[in-house]
Amino acid sequence: MSAASTLTARRGPALAVLCFVQFMLILDDNVVSIALPTIRGDLGFSATGLSWVVNAYFLAFGGLLLLFGRAGDFFGRRRVFLTGVALFGAASLLCGVAQEPWQLVTGRFFQGGGAAMASPAALSLITLLFPGKEERTKAIGIWGGIAALGGTMGLVISGVLTDLTSWRWIFLINLPVAVVALILLPRLVPESRATVRTRLDVPGAVLGTGAAVSLVWGLLRVGESSWTDSAAVGSLLLSAIMTVAFLAVESCSSAPLVPLSFFALRTRAVANAATLLFSASFYAMAFLLMIHLQSVLDYGPLEAGIAYLPYCAGIFAGMWLSTRMATKLGARWTLVAAFLISAVGLVMLSGVARGDDYASAVLPGMLVTSLGCGLTLPTLSVAALAGTNEEDAGLGSAIFSSVQQIGGAVGVAVLISLATWRSEGLTGSVELLSARTSGFSFALAVAAVILVFGAALIAVLLRGPRTSDAKSAETPGRPMARSTAE
Repeated sequence: MSAASTLTARRGPALAVLCFVQFMLILDDNVVSIALPTIRGDLGFSATGLSWVVNAYFLAFGGLLLLFGRAGDFFGRRRVFLTGVALFGAASLLCGVAQEPWQLVTGRFFQGGGAAMASPAALSLITLLFPGKEERTKAIGIWGGIAALGGTMGLVISGVLTDLTSWRWIFLINLPVAVVALILLPRLVPESRATVRTRLDVPGAVLGTGAAVSLVWGLLRVGESSWTDSAAVGSLLLSAIMTVAFLAVESCSSAPLVPLSFFALRTRAVANAATLLFSASFYAMAFLLMIHLQSVLDYGPLEAGIAYLPYCAGIFAGMWLSTRMATKLGARWTLVAAFLISAVGLVMLSGVARGDDYASAVLPGMLVTSLGCGLTLPTLSVAALAGTNEEDAGLGSAIFSSVQQIGGAVGVAVLISLATWRSEGLTGSVELLSARTSGFSFALAVAAVILVFGAALIAVLLRGPRTSDAKSAETPGRPMARSTAE
């Protein structure tokens, strides 16, 4: 069997390993959510310190994605992926055996760092393993759907393990996945890196990473306190200053970390903008709905986790439909439909109040929302990576993943602040649970409006690459992977 035939035969198993790792990485975004009260009791966290069990992961993951994504292009994507998986596994072990609060927070930070290395490298490897239009669309669609499933299953797995075993197992279950990936992937995927070797843009790396870290940290502070927090505002201003400096440096650099021409392809630019809006709505929805189920509808941790299981069915259905719709309608109208379906689901969920039955009130909205989610992420993933090749696959993957994380942080900070503002404004005039329900409903309604705006943005702007765009996205000797925008 030739080398090319061997590689083709190994693509299926390689995709399975890469998707399984991505499932693990995204799962750890929110796997601690339900376990936080138990962790606080066991390790003696303060109220403010406990939030950093979540925030440390977001900070490292969202802040370091761009740097490590480009590092994969320079130093080898398989190497960076395996290093990230090894770091993630070691950090998971540290979290699982932690005896002090600082040990758990440190482990979570290094988990996020490992995820920032592995996630963009995994997506770029998939992009290069499946160069054909249809096969790439299908492979990235599976990857995107599995990522969405990981975000949902984190809540389910956390509830089950916390109630039936120990919170430590929400971290220790990562170890077998990491070990299997470290053993199998070197046998399935060859090394790849950019063929044009240039020096790494150190000033761009420092400014880009600093801007991302400052932005995520500032948004997390807002989520903890308010928009009047001087530390949060200062961090956001610093991020804005560093972003301006980053753009100035990149425009003058001979080998920029992020070539501004990368966004000349309109499909990629619009897809990343839409991803920001989508992530903002869905991260906040997951957080708000889980809190609402437990604080207003009186679900226990295990019950709340199980209540989320049908969400997985909706995602699978959406994934199954996604490729078929994109083939017939194009990415543009598939995404418009998906965003509008998701918006309808959020409006349905916003009406859930105390005393409502799960089957008639919670479940329908959850299924509609998850169907839209399953339709959206695979198609967005393909569009965001349109035209990428061996030179910039890691960069494209890192930007897409970074936009997801930052969008999630923005959504959680803004929409939870709106929910709190609405609830506090009604406190005293109505009973407490009614005030909480009103805040929840208001925030989900705003999230639905964001998705409708996203659908309009896609309908107007995602019209397929112009001729000049297509030329700028090609590399000598290799045709651009065509967009499915039309």
